Amino acid sequence: MFFLGTHTPRLDEKGRLVLPAKFRDALQEGLVITQGQEHCLTVWPQDGFMAEAARVQSKPMTNKDSRDYRRVLFAGAEQVVPDKQGRIGIPLFLRAAAGLSKDVVVTGIGDRLEIWDPERWAEYRAGAQARFYEVDEGADAD
Repeated sequence: MFFLGTHTPRLDEKGRLVLPAKFRDALQEGLVITQGQEHCLTVWPQDGFMAEAARVQSKPMTNKDSRDYRRVLFAGAEQVVPDKQGRIGIPLFLRAAAGLSKDVVVTGIGDRLEIWDPERWAEYRAGAQARFYEVDEGADAD
């Protein structure tokens, strides 16, 4: 599954998110939600998270940045299985980390989803969009 697009669902009173319908089949067996960069949440399919975990664990523990990244990634992760309505519960500590309340933005980022507070997403997107237009043809957009 390749995740694309921007969606604007809402969290219910229990902190559950209804996954966009086009992503439900790919995530029905389970997923991992964790903290992402820029104060969003990252939603990985199980196999995608395992690949990221292997990449992270291949880095040397003697490197402080590697230890820090590993700690934040794994300590802030939660395994979740969507219910029959396609809802996932987002733990309070993750909602707080991303500043989520009722309205959220779910973005497809290829191999994963991100969940954003709408204001943070708008600010991030404005800056990223401006840089996107400035990328020279043939430049490597890491």
